[in-house]
Amino acid sequence: MIKASLAIAAAAAAGLSLAQPALGQSDSSQLGAVHFDTSCTPEAQKLFDRGMLYQHSFWYRASQQVFGDALRADPECGIAYWGIALSLLWNPHVPTPAKNLAEGADAIEKGKSIGTKTQRERDYLDALSAMYADYEKVDHRRRIQAYAKAMEQLARRYPNDDEAQIYYALALNTSASPADKTYANQLKGAAILEPIAIRQPQHPGVAHYLIHLYDYPPIAEKGLEAARRYAKVAPAAAHAQHMPSHIFTRVGYWKESIASNVESSRVASADNEGHDQLHAMDYLVYAYLQLGQDEKAAAIIDEMNGVTGFTETFIAGPYALAASPARYAVERGDWKAAAALTVRPSPLAHVQAITHFARALGAVRSGNPEAAKADIVKLTELRDKLRDAKDAYWSQQVDIQRQVATAWLLYAEGNRDEALRAMSAAADAEDKTEKHPVTPGVLRPARELYGVMLLERGNANEALAAFEATLRKEPNRLGAYVGAAKSAEKSGDSAKAHDYYGQVVAIADAADSTRIELAEARAFLTKR
Repeated sequence: MIKASLAIAAAAAAGLSLAQPALGQSDSSQLGAVHFDTSCTPEAQKLFDRGMLYQHSFWYRASQQVFGDALRADPECGIAYWGIALSLLWNPHVPTPAKNLAEGADAIEKGKSIGTKTQRERDYLDALSAMYADYEKVDHRRRIQAYAKAMEQLARRYPNDDEAQIYYALALNTSASPADKTYANQLKGAAILEPIAIRQPQHPGVAHYLIHLYDYPPIAEKGLEAARRYAKVAPAAAHAQHMPSHIFTRVGYWKESIASNVESSRVASADNEGHDQLHAMDYLVYAYLQLGQDEKAAAIIDEMNGVTGFTETFIAGPYALAASPARYAVERGDWKAAAALTVRPSPLAHVQAITHFARALGAVRSGNPEAAKADIVKLTELRDKLRDAKDAYWSQQVDIQRQVATAWLLYAEGNRDEALRAMSAAADAEDKTEKHPVTPGVLRPARELYGVMLLERGNANEALAAFEATLRKEPNRLGAYVGAAKSAEKSGDSAKAHDYYGQVVAIADAADSTRIELAEARAFLTKR
């Protein structure tokens, strides 16, 4: 009776009531194939495997519910508490909300208290406990690194356990330094998963995590096979429909990204998964803007405002709601609209910073530099808040935003040479880090904005180099192609100008008529 009560209590503590009944009714044949061997009863084992299907596609509410069902089927199934604790972490690429950390730590302790029947299951619980140990005092970055070390030990102890290898590969990615441009962790993780992909082609986690591991500019093309496979492996999972677009975005396949995220948004909406839906929609807005299809991007933004079923303390939904309207204005150079953006209330400092950055840039570029100063001050405050919270990554990203806005303020005030030096430094700083998986990209790359400044200053050759550098990092960006074409034309390199204007037409051939860049490109090509 004590163990049964513990199971019921854990289910309640884990918030299983948040999961909708429909979540447990999805056709498992549409989620892939996973077997995680346990010592639980046959009925609980079947449920546990189903929970793993959801978990490997980051469908946390569903996996949490089904692991709870496994406990109800077998109150002595201690490893199910590991599943609940794993579900409560949510996306391992971002910090877990404090409430979830408390519930997850409780689930780990309950799993240990009722015990497990095998050493392997005890080792899984011990390894995951690294993500919850001293969570009140130890930041996410240090805990994820400790977890990666624990998973390394687990993977070595059980070399024939694919699940141990898979979760170690994922931990290698989530614990990797954003400043490591050799991508040592990511390539090591991919080397672990590629052979498993051959043995288990229907495993959703393998395809999913390979996409994350290859989600970096120099190695993105290595992820195309996994990207095209994952959506077919788990068509019922919104995240599986979305994830291919991470690779498509990296290589500039905008039409493929749109198709991926249209379907992801549809599936997420049907399951009331607000975070997944908004995340997909932000990628949609980004892709439509690269095609010059502004009306479609605007329609998505309007639709986003009606999405529910997300949490303000978890980054995916709030980030998308802040980023999409900001990128819509900044990408199109609608500086008055950017300056007029309203900061959406958010407990997340880096989410607020997105809008303040767009406002500052918009004010400066629309001829009102004085108005930008308050937003730049706010960016400094938000950066310091993130530093105080020991959030090294996002404090750096916000500081880069501050640097860019300050550079343009200097430019507007007539300090042109100082502005160019500041803008170059900001671009260098951004190039040394990586975009976060939550976003398809920054509002506009710092290197691209540096090219714009150089071109306005009359340095066409240097501007061309900046735009070309942007394209090497972020292929098929429409703004970079336009900038490269204009720079080449002004520098007298008509061959390059012809090539780049041709790329503008190729990408944006179906752009809205309001996109004057397309008309200019066609006019140049007609003269040749």
